[in-house]
Amino acid sequence: MQRTASGAIGWVVHGDGIAEVVVDRPPVNALTVAGWFELAETVRRLGEDRAVRVLVLRAEGRGFNAGVDIKEIQADPGYEALIGANRGCFAAFAAVYECAVPVIAAVHGFCLGGGIGLVGNADIIVAAEDATFGLPEVDRGALGAATHLARLVPQHKMRAMVYTARPATAHELHAWGSVLSVVPARQLRDEAFAVAGEIAAKSGRVIRAAKESLNGIDLWDVHRSYRYEQGFTFELNLSGVSDEARAAFVEGRDAKFDR
Repeated sequence: MQRTASGAIGWVVHGDGIAEVVVDRPPVNALTVAGWFELAETVRRLGEDRAVRVLVLRAEGRGFNAGVDIKEIQADPGYEALIGANRGCFAAFAAVYECAVPVIAAVHGFCLGGGIGLVGNADIIVAAEDATFGLPEVDRGALGAATHLARLVPQHKMRAMVYTARPATAHELHAWGSVLSVVPARQLRDEAFAVAGEIAAKSGRVIRAAKESLNGIDLWDVHRSYRYEQGFTFELNLSGVSDEARAAFVEGRDAKFDR
């Protein structure tokens, strides 16, 4: 398996037309600014490879993805890391959505923040029994990826999850139809590759046309909607509330806000 410059993203193209992208950045797969851009570039490049008919996106370690590296943002005395994280997440989410071939997200453990953006823009989701999906953004003084959560759960459930930061289980998402199948964790990769194999066995030209046509009839403009959310994140940062929320998270204490 080849790796990107940071080592956080690995990838390989199997002989059957299945590309595999693996996120592996201990301890919780929270990606740096560079990591988000590397993931975006990797997914786009593999989608452009005519030998690829389907892409499996998965992760190693304790969970699928914990979002952005909050410590990186907090260590920046200015706003460059925040701007970079916003743009990096936007690029990665867009790369998954616009990938020329179907993207199958194989989710285990926690899928938080930016992880929701990835799976919400994927074509198919398979999940391990221990998988949970959530947006802790409000607790971190930020907003974002409600656009993508709204593609996974019903409208009022999405709102409740944003306000409370409570996660939903893989079984809940399966009941709503957004997760295709739920399997024991040890079977997750096999399940993802079984679904990918069904797709890869079909005409690559037809599958690529199908992906483009489905994006073309999508009722949801994920790019514009997510960019709108990001504006509020930056506004909260300028107000100072986000800095306190991030500091509390890094220091392991409760945040102190002026109500």
